[in-house]
Amino acid sequence: MKTAKQMERHFKGIANHWRISILLLVKKSPEITLDGIVGELSGNFKTISEHTRKLVQAGLLNKKYQGRNVTHSLSPYGDKIVTFIKSFK
Repeated sequence: MKTAKQMERHFKGIANHWRISILLLVKKSPEITLDGIVGELSGNFKTISEHTRKLVQAGLLNKKYQGRNVTHSLSPYGDKIVTFIKSFK
């Protein structure tokens, strides 16, 4: 069972529309690169990069380095958060 403080970290992690969009996209396209996320969301590279960093810090997104590319996938908690987000749609 997570403490309230631990849950706060996850909820703060999704407290932005870009981060929600990133999580939903990564759910749809696992192992997507940062360039792929930027292209799909038509966002600024630096902005998207910062938001993916915050999602990793929040424990919702995993990064995997493959040569010069970095792929992203949902963590187990990220997957649960996406299910939670989709229940609001």
